[in-house]
Amino acid sequence: MTLPADVLSFWFGQAGDAEYLQSRAIWFRKSAQFDAEVRSRFGGAVEAALAGDLAVWSETRNDPAHPYVTNNEFRATGAQPTFRIADLSNPNIKPWAKEIMKRENDKALSGGMPYSARASCMPSGVPAFMMAAVEPIHFMQTPKQVTMIFSGDAQIRRIYLDVPHSADLKPSWYGESVGHYEGDTLVVDTIGLNDKTFIDNYRTPHTAKLHVVERYKLIDDGKTLQVTFRVEDPDTFYQPWSAIGKLRRVQMPMHEEACAENNQNLFDYHIPVANKSDF
Repeated sequence: MTLPADVLSFWFGQAGDAEYLQSRAIWFRKSAQFDAEVRSRFGGAVEAALAGDLAVWSETRNDPAHPYVTNNEFRATGAQPTFRIADLSNPNIKPWAKEIMKRENDKALSGGMPYSARASCMPSGVPAFMMAAVEPIHFMQTPKQVTMIFSGDAQIRRIYLDVPHSADLKPSWYGESVGHYEGDTLVVDTIGLNDKTFIDNYRTPHTAKLHVVERYKLIDDGKTLQVTFRVEDPDTFYQPWSAIGKLRRVQMPMHEEACAENNQNLFDYHIPVANKSDF
């Protein structure tokens, strides 16, 4: 598979080369031989991009030098579970964001506990709400609103149907989500997010300019919920990017769970604790 680094090094050279990032004459003159070389090297990647198969170029992915081992893999093989380590070579992420991601990578690689919204009992934000579904998400719909409830600690997202965004939004953990149906697809537009969350499980940060559009559609005879989302944040990413997630449908009751109980006995998750009673 062609990678972004392959394209960049072809056009701009390798770091350390004398011509690295320098203007080249071949860029500005006609050459059938050069055109043929470009088609040979990258024609397949162009076709894949047109088919929407290169979302992985833009989204954060795991560092191949540090493979991610899930708890399920541990149960099946006995391999030591690991934390996700972000691939910092992603050319779509701006330098300030990579610095934060490197800090979190270093924390995990040194044996520390990298931040996790679910483990810390903190709001996960958007689009991470659907990307960290370690427990079922329950959906309730009325004519004016779709409500999503994460059963792990009863965090809630509200999508207001067939209304415009508010004129003056104060940034919040889940922002403001408005939605409408296009056939059998629920389209959700979210803005007004604060900058206190991460976009994904690789701890990719964002700014308050984050804009997320999600498209929810049942597939496989209703057995699977497909979520296609587009992420735009001009202060964090050079270009908007899209990805697709799929969630398996389950039928189970919603149980009450107090997320903050007991976790502090093992790890310092910095779980929020009330310093006074509510009543």
